Amino acid sequence: MSEQITKSIHFHYTDQSFYLPRRTDLKKFILQIFKMEGCAPEEINYIFCSDDYLFNLNNTYLKHKTYTDIITFQYSWPPQLILSDIYISVERVRENAKLYNTSFLNELYRVIFHGALHLCGYKDKSKKDELQMRSKENFYLSLYVPRGIK
Repeated sequence: MSEQITKSIHFHYTDQSFYLPRRTDLKKFILQIFKMEGCAPEEINYIFCSDDYLFNLNNTYLKHKTYTDIITFQYSWPPQLILSDIYISVERVRENAKLYNTSFLNELYRVIFHGALHLCGYKDKSKKDELQMRSKENFYLSLYVPRGIK
């Protein structure tokens, strides 16, 4: 399992750096999410960046002139093994943590799991899909985040 972890899930930092505790445990848990959802990752790159960096990607590739906390680029489609780059704005996660009255790490884990769930086929464009996505995020957060951490 350890070899699969290092080959499957990677964390990268562009113009933002921060302490991400329990990285190996987090990678193992992300792989559990894929397994529980019936998906198989080949290589997933989580790239942590600034608001400006992600805004430029959003504008250039998706033609959206808005800030966002995450963009998931999926390069393969089932039944193939999943290949993806997931960009996360550390600044936006920090702002959202304050907005939703939660810790930075809790919000970061939510966004990390959100990206994995997108790769498993979950959407969030309609209200119904958004509710299902949030329910899945909360489920996986309850399994991963220690009790008492908000």
